[in-house]
Order: sequence, then structure tokens, then C-alpha cells
Amino acid sequence: MQYKNAKEVLPPSLLKEMQKYIQGDLIYIPKAKKERAAWGEVSGSRELIAKRNEEIFQLYNEGKSFEELEKKFHLSFDTIRKIIYKMRNNYK
Repeated sequence: MQYKNAKEVLPPSLLKEMQKYIQGDLIYIPKAKKERAAWGEVSGSRELIAKRNEEIFQLYNEGKSFEELEKKFHLSFDTIRKIIYKMRNNYK
């Protein structure tokens, strides 16, 4: 997020109106909902985790134990269990 001076980006009439409510403080203006990206979409994290979860589920179906998956992916037993149960429900 980059700081911008309202005086440089807003029309004078809007700046004057905003000064009635806030002066000299920082204000965050969020993106419109339709323009907001979901978590991990921009960075690619969402896709990486989805691929990892697919691999975990595939290895589990091939006979790997929860303990083996814990070690391979450096995740807790509970996390592995949640991933497998969620993926199993997605394929029903």
C-alpha cells in the first residue's frame, strides 16, 4: 500500500468535503468489492496450497500414512487429517 496525498489525487470539492470529517490523519480507502481479489489469488499462494493438498490426498490414497505425510510436508497431524477429510468430501 502506498501513501498518496489527497490534494494530488482528489478533486478539490471532494477534498473539501472530506476535510469536514478528517484532517491531517491517514485514511484507508478499500477497493470496491468487485475489484477485491480473494486471499492468495494475486500472490499465487491459493493455487500452490491447492496443488499441495491434491498431492497429499493422492499420496494418502496410494497408501501413505498420516505420519509419513506429516514428515514429508512438515504439517501437523491435525492439518493433514483436515486436508484429507476435506478433499474426500469434495470428491463425493
